[in-house]
Amino acid sequence: MKLSLPLDEFKKRRAHILKKLTKASPNAVAVIPGAQLQTRSRDTEFPFRQDSDFFYLTGFDEPNALLVLAPNADDPVQLYCQPTSPSEEVWHGRRLGVDNATDTLGVDFAASIEDADDYLFALLDGAEQVFYPHDKPELAAQLSMIADELRAAPKKGHQAPTAWVDINPWLADMRIIKSAAELDLMRQAAAISVAAHKRAMRFAKPGKFEYQVAAEIHHEFAMHGALSAAYGTICGGGENACILHYTENKSELRDGDLLLIDAGAEFAGYAGDITRTFPVNGRFSAEQKALYNVVLAAQEAALATLKPGSDMAKAFEAAGDVLTTGLHELGILQGDARDLMENHAFRPFMIHGLGHWLGLDVHDVGTYTQAGKKRKFEPGMVLTIEPGIYIPTGTEGVDSKWHGIGIRIEDDVIITETGHENMTAKVPKTVEEIEQWMAG
Repeated sequence: MKLSLPLDEFKKRRAHILKKLTKASPNAVAVIPGAQLQTRSRDTEFPFRQDSDFFYLTGFDEPNALLVLAPNADDPVQLYCQPTSPSEEVWHGRRLGVDNATDTLGVDFAASIEDADDYLFALLDGAEQVFYPHDKPELAAQLSMIADELRAAPKKGHQAPTAWVDINPWLADMRIIKSAAELDLMRQAAAISVAAHKRAMRFAKPGKFEYQVAAEIHHEFAMHGALSAAYGTICGGGENACILHYTENKSELRDGDLLLIDAGAEFAGYAGDITRTFPVNGRFSAEQKALYNVVLAAQEAALATLKPGSDMAKAFEAAGDVLTTGLHELGILQGDARDLMENHAFRPFMIHGLGHWLGLDVHDVGTYTQAGKKRKFEPGMVLTIEPGIYIPTGTEGVDSKWHGIGIRIEDDVIITETGHENMTAKVPKTVEEIEQWMAG
């Protein structure tokens, strides 16, 4: 197998956790599980996708594996994986195997996953703290069973762990700052996503179906080495754009409607995430153009705030002020402009947040606050900025000419030393750019 990043990067990540374990308590141990195959129907499975934290620490992309980090053990970095099996591999594909794991993955010790409980019994014996992801109930049950066995044998000198600690916050803090190598992979995920959106803009026409647009996007992903989407692709035409996580993609595209596409490629484990909204027939109506330009101005205002030391709240305020002013000028919001601004009167028309962290997961790990304060942006953070306006048919108090319009614009941004880098800016975004690209 070929690792997605240099082996030294995975070793440094594990070394960082080992150092934190040493500081936490004597004989601390961390246990991080890989993902399992998930049944789709009877005897068929969904395509395998590795657990992001396990992948972050190992680069290993096989199911049914376990990473153990034990700084006081003779072999501090241990991997348990599926052994080679000619009879299994002829049906389900090649395995790295125990013998190849130490050299390929740079671990100190490897053994069969079938023997993991026996090794864990010895590793957890006398451990004061065990760190593991608390959102993994199957692992929790496995560790609890081993602890019960240790408690049942005090006369043999065994001692069960005394504390169980969630390791997720440690991993989230590590993952929120991307390395230079990670950023290069994310730029590739973004570039593939950019090409797919541009292809979809050229393909979409009245009479096409949403699923046909999605197929064009997925084809472009695969042709560039992104064998899956980072999340369920959204192709919402007309009223469907007002459903935030619309993934049915079954409707026919109609002349005069907008099409909202929210799609991103997953490349080497890392996610792209772009949203563009454009007219199916290639020309914005007056109402569509007016509302679209409000959303675009809001995104530009938010992007202008992105730099080290700023935070998501400042970006949200900047976008919210523009959205409120724009909706007021169009008559969609009515009343005193100052009151509307203070009360965030735009919120009924944009019920989601302004953006999110991006990385191995499309909604990547990492807190948005620290010590009760808004988390400050640092170089190496990657996030999306995605303001929107949604006015479903039947919205009370809003002229019917605006009904059925849903618009969102989203880009992927790296916080740099001096400001930010928009990785997805090459997808046409202004009204003029979109209409010119579609006409071409």
